[in-house]
Amino acid sequence: MKIIHASFNRRSFLKTSIAGAGLLAAPTIISSRALASSGELNFTGWSGYPGMAEKVFPAFTAATGIKVNFTEQPDQDTMFAQAKLSLQTATTDVIEPTLDRVAAWASNGLLQGWDEGKLAVGNYLPGLADGSAGERARIDGKLMFVPSVWGTEGLVYNKTENPTEYGKASLGDLFSEANEGKVVVRPHSALAAMGRWLDAEGKLPKPWLDSYKDEATMRELWDIALAEAIKRKANIVQFWSGENEAQAGFRTNGATIGLCWDSTGYNLRNDGYGYIAPKEGAFAWNQGLVLMSNAKNVEQAHEFAKWVSTAEGSSLWATAFSANPVGKGGVEKMSADVAKFYNDSFPGDALQKLWWWPDQAAWFLALRGEYADKFKGA
Repeated sequence: MKIIHASFNRRSFLKTSIAGAGLLAAPTIISSRALASSGELNFTGWSGYPGMAEKVFPAFTAATGIKVNFTEQPDQDTMFAQAKLSLQTATTDVIEPTLDRVAAWASNGLLQGWDEGKLAVGNYLPGLADGSAGERARIDGKLMFVPSVWGTEGLVYNKTENPTEYGKASLGDLFSEANEGKVVVRPHSALAAMGRWLDAEGKLPKPWLDSYKDEATMRELWDIALAEAIKRKANIVQFWSGENEAQAGFRTNGATIGLCWDSTGYNLRNDGYGYIAPKEGAFAWNQGLVLMSNAKNVEQAHEFAKWVSTAEGSSLWATAFSANPVGKGGVEKMSADVAKFYNDSFPGDALQKLWWWPDQAAWFLALRGEYADKFKGA
């Protein structure tokens, strides 16, 4: 299941975003109800991105008068656990998972729908809040998810010790004997990478994508990927679950190649590392905001989501994550350094080959966790 059509091209995306004042987001209009109540928002997001507290939230507060109480978490499993706890404590209003997790969160009674009349849905770039992405964001007709930023998971490599280039770089490099003791990966992503690589090599009995559809097929294909990954576990110098751990694998533990978020590659770009899409296609994700079912500050939450969709809000959000803005006009406000990084990382047909994470239901996430634990413990 793709979030954006396979023919999506970032260069055309940049060009389209810049063309004409008609594409610029409308100015943020602040609800009097939001400012008349608590004036606060309890938000849980990703750790390892200092720009959020330093620039993004102050800009939002300056624009709306609403204070953000920010709780940082390293990964979505931890966010999910906090969300479940918040059902009893009502300490969280908005959380920022990826689109593929929304169905599982909703099935656990964690979410309520956004009121579209209090948002500015027209601010979003085409394909992010409509089309297949818009369909996946709705459950029983209710809009459960609005995008905040999108990005990728590809290969970070040491330019001197492990040089590569587009068309040569492969997910299979993570499991090459030449890279023993040199690899940084997230456990479940490593297994998915193995599965996709085996699929590309014609070594699976069924397409890897089928493993996301039912438990029997998932076990069949992930058993194969796990067995093959364990054979090359000596390659792993460090597992990561968040941005700080990923960077530490390279900065501290001597890794020369890894499967990491694009933000990791960007943050290491001045330290002799590059970031490139593998020839099988980079993993791609669409991150966004969900409203807790028992949120206290509902009006403030809507103002927050609306601001993130503006040119200013989306550009600041994307800059903090070293990723892509979701709002029209946002790219005009992005750093030239960020734009260069992404153009260098996705040459040729790399963007046409993006592999969007499929929906991952609750049963799948539970099993995926089991396989990840088996890989780590092997």
